[in-house]
Amino acid sequence: MRTAFVTGGTRGIGRAIAARLKAAGYSVAAGYAGNEVAAQACADELGVLVVKGNVSSFADCKAAVAKVEAAFGPIDVLVNNAGITRDAVLHKMTEEQWNDVIHVNLASIFNMTRNVIEGMRERGYGRIVNISSINGQKGQMGQTNYSAAKAGMIGFSKALAQENAKKGITVNTIAPGYIDTEMVMSVPKAVLDQIIAGIPVGRLGMADEIARCVAFLAAEDAGFITGATLSVNGGQYIVG
Repeated sequence: MRTAFVTGGTRGIGRAIAARLKAAGYSVAAGYAGNEVAAQACADELGVLVVKGNVSSFADCKAAVAKVEAAFGPIDVLVNNAGITRDAVLHKMTEEQWNDVIHVNLASIFNMTRNVIEGMRERGYGRIVNISSINGQKGQMGQTNYSAAKAGMIGFSKALAQENAKKGITVNTIAPGYIDTEMVMSVPKAVLDQIIAGIPVGRLGMADEIARCVAFLAAEDAGFITGATLSVNGGQYIVG
């Protein structure tokens, strides 16, 4: 049985990914930062291992990987999904707002991947899926920090894919558009209506639609897909 670790895996898109991989037969661990209620519900309802830690801390990531490997064995699939927003236009953005987003959204993928990549290379197998964003592709006003981090994930994935292609390891990115998560649904209705009006399919995406893409890229028979960015945004931003 393959083992999968999903960061930010107890809520929203991450929880949908954890559920989809669990249903596909993986041993699944879901990382979380601090919401104990959501983590316990995820553990109880999905039957996954929940692991607390701060993905912006290399030491926390190392400890989390060790905990998962002690429970399930080596990690075969890593899904870097954890992320936060601290929105502000740049001329009003604080250093803390910039650093928080860069550390949690971008530095975290180094922290997590560095702690699994050597084992994957030794075993000759691995699947790494990084969850970026439409705003890492097109940019978004008020999100220079978030857009920079999510664009950085795409570059990271392309480079890492080349480094590890001959070792049986694939590295891919998914760039979701606006998905019906708690975060998006908290946007004022007038703003949300404007967002939906700009999506050609006429609706928000569903978290499980992203999860299905992850399951596809994580599969053993997806070994010829690496360095790719899969845009899942209802036609809102079409990349040639």
